[in-house]
Amino acid sequence: MITLHDIKQNRAIQTYIKKADASLGELGFTEHSFAHVGMVAANCRYILETLGYEQRTVELAEIAAWLHDIGNLVNRVEHSQSGAVMAFRLLDQMGMDPEEVAEIVTAIGNHDEGTGRPVSPLAAALILADKSDVRRSRVREQEGKELDIHDRVNYSVRKAELKINEAKTLIKLKLTVDTRYGSVMDYFEIFMERMLLCRKAAERLGLQFKLMINEQQLV
Repeated sequence: MITLHDIKQNRAIQTYIKKADASLGELGFTEHSFAHVGMVAANCRYILETLGYEQRTVELAEIAAWLHDIGNLVNRVEHSQSGAVMAFRLLDQMGMDPEEVAEIVTAIGNHDEGTGRPVSPLAAALILADKSDVRRSRVREQEGKELDIHDRVNYSVRKAELKINEAKTLIKLKLTVDTRYGSVMDYFEIFMERMLLCRKAAERLGLQFKLMINEQQLV
């Protein structure tokens, strides 16, 4: 059985994550390296464990999270599809069971808001976990660089919390935003499509999705 530990220790996977992030850095995108995939994996675990999914399903979601952005090594455009193909090759070579490979590849191939859909619990959890990773530390410090709207939005978020209520009927993304750096409208301009996908993902898991910014409900 291939574990998350095996994935984390795989030298090829470590290299692809680092190189993909380096390419995104050259293009001016926020951090997509180990901090990001670790946060997404933790959010996937929180979502599925809270909803009572079995531990192996939880671990498969964590593995999908760890691999979900390696397609950026090829190109940012349609990186979810190229990442799914790369993940298939890696996991198949490692000897993972085809049923589990299929679950992971499907989740990776459907995590991006451009073409993704929450076609499975793993895909739904990955979407919610990925899109909720908004934080100041994702902004890359580059001397003389002016912050674009993506950087301003991430830099403005002082705190982000993803929380499922006790009745397990609602998942809420609660953001505390410093409006000196980015406005609520800035957030909507770049993230509205992502939030609508989060709503669909939550519904796939039997939940309602709410977005709160500075104590105001927006979605």
